[in-house]
Amino acid sequence: MMSRPLEGVTVVTLEHAIAAPFCTRQLADLGARVIKVERPGVGDFARAYDERVKGLASHFVWTNRSKESITLDVKQADAQDVLAKLLEHADVLVQNLAPGAAARLGLSFEALHAKHPKLIVCDISGYGDDPANPGPYRDKKAYDLLIQSESGFLSVTGTADEPAKAGCSIADISAGMYAYSNILAALLERGKTGKGKRIDISMLESMVEWMNFPMYYAFEGAKPPVRAGAAHATIYPYGPFPTGDGNTVMLGLQNEREWAAFCQTVLQAPALATDARFDSNSKRVANRQALREIIVQHFASLTTEQALARIDEAHIANARVNTMQDVWQHQQLQARHRWAQVNTSAGPIPALLPPGMNSADAPRMDAVPALGQHTEAILQQLGYSTSDIARMHAEHAI
Repeated sequence: MMSRPLEGVTVVTLEHAIAAPFCTRQLADLGARVIKVERPGVGDFARAYDERVKGLASHFVWTNRSKESITLDVKQADAQDVLAKLLEHADVLVQNLAPGAAARLGLSFEALHAKHPKLIVCDISGYGDDPANPGPYRDKKAYDLLIQSESGFLSVTGTADEPAKAGCSIADISAGMYAYSNILAALLERGKTGKGKRIDISMLESMVEWMNFPMYYAFEGAKPPVRAGAAHATIYPYGPFPTGDGNTVMLGLQNEREWAAFCQTVLQAPALATDARFDSNSKRVANRQALREIIVQHFASLTTEQALARIDEAHIANARVNTMQDVWQHQQLQARHRWAQVNTSAGPIPALLPPGMNSADAPRMDAVPALGQHTEAILQQLGYSTSDIARMHAEHAI
């Protein structure tokens, strides 16, 4: 059997929505055993976001494959005992409950470290939850769009007339990625020291890290990047342009050599390269509307394929503006065999293999769990008898 990097690592997670589930799914991809603790009867509320994937929620099937689901009412004593036994065998605890909830359940790093000195505890919250430096926002609820707003992302995204959110859960994803990478680093560190540690992940701080370019662009009161729709705010021409057959191509110029090649080969107007309005990127940005009109006029006589052929000939970066259905059929993903299948309670579905091909092992691509699917099996592994399990079911502790 093929060994994966995190085989033998057990992760217990009290998670919902996207940030923590995305983090732990990636740990599962690498072979970790991820035990997802959910509320009896309801589960992770992301299960009910929509019914687009054979009756299952799109967010949930994306972020929860290869996990085991156990249902526990963690406010009941029996369920707390089960959770305590799970943590005896855990390497990592991840949680993104409401502010303060984990501490009230006795799941803070401070409460757990004496009993489980090797346990790594990763807390994911909207604004950070360091008891020594709580900040005024610590207890505020936080969701993806709210953090996109609070981090300044909306101020530089959209059109000149109106801001726009990202089309995917970018703030959740950023927090999930930093949680994932910090847990990997903590596992490496524990291999040297033998000790676990606490990881405090803030959605706001994760997103602001990604905002550092526009923040530095607006350094010391300078004007921030303008909202430029799908075009780049500070490099031009870099963005979408319509073609004569009613489609759109995306292109991006990075330097003056490419600008000269674009004028020569794509626009077939070499004199434009030295036009005083456009002979540097700063001037092209300042005069973007005049330049856009010239480019659109040239592209109006070209089909999409003709425009892309010229852009490729000039060695200018470009892309098609694909729809979701186009991406499902993307030639590059097909050619690189990037699609697999995973099972769900509603049957098999396609799933993208996680980024990062390597020659040593294959990613784990196990089923998306039904709510509480593994409860009895996990309890039996922990030593609970059939009568114990029946009693806890009757008392709605599980």
